[in-house]
Amino acid sequence: MAQAVALYEAGRFADAEVEARAVAAARSRDDAYAPLALSLAALAMGAQGRHAEAAAEYDALLAVFGRVFGAEHPQTLKLRSDRAQALSALARYAESESECAAVARAATRGTGPELTLVATAARNGLVYALNAQDRHTEAEALAREALAVHPAQDRLALVLHLGLARSLNGQGRHEEALAEAERADDLSRKLSEGQRRPETGAVELAMANALLGLGRGTEAHTVATAAHAACLDAFGPDHRRTVEARMLLDRIDGAS
Repeated sequence: MAQAVALYEAGRFADAEVEARAVAAARSRDDAYAPLALSLAALAMGAQGRHAEAAAEYDALLAVFGRVFGAEHPQTLKLRSDRAQALSALARYAESESECAAVARAATRGTGPELTLVATAARNGLVYALNAQDRHTEAEALAREALAVHPAQDRLALVLHLGLARSLNGQGRHEEALAEAERADDLSRKLSEGQRRPETGAVELAMANALLGLGRGTEAHTVATAAHAACLDAFGPDHRRTVEARMLLDRIDGAS
């Protein structure tokens, strides 16, 4: 299992999936390591752009996690949060919104650092789902609230800053969005490569959207091209962020 996690953190998602499935195959399904390994395989599938397969894997694991760990155990709630992210990747935003809100409520009923992290991750997923439904004012308020209670300068803070930048871009507040994307860039550079890898291309996408909104099309194209190339290399052509970068490049080309 440690090897599977190390492969995932190194960006070797296909290898991580194979290793995780080998762990699961060697264990009883009711052994705690088996469902945990399969949840890592689902994460690895999502990182390869196989979002529908990942969502199906999460669906199959929900009852198993509930039985093995309990309905409100941090591992079960994390699985639900990860599943909600997969739903967003499939443009099932209303379902993702509902699940993220439910997970955040459940996590805040408990105590301990694990549940605090799950609650923050769920709020980040909620910010993304709200933005995707053009509810940018709500997303901004939630992102700012989540950042206020999450002082750590870690990957969760990074994604919350990016969600805030997305909400500002969505409101046409592009100067503020660019400043927020630059804050996210500064934070990203302080993280280890493994910590920032899942957000490959995300900072550049936020910047490119802001630059395009400010009429700085040439700069936006350069940054969006870099984002697309990075996402293609890290995740492949079918990942939601790679697709988003390609669509942004098409918008920039259409505007020029």
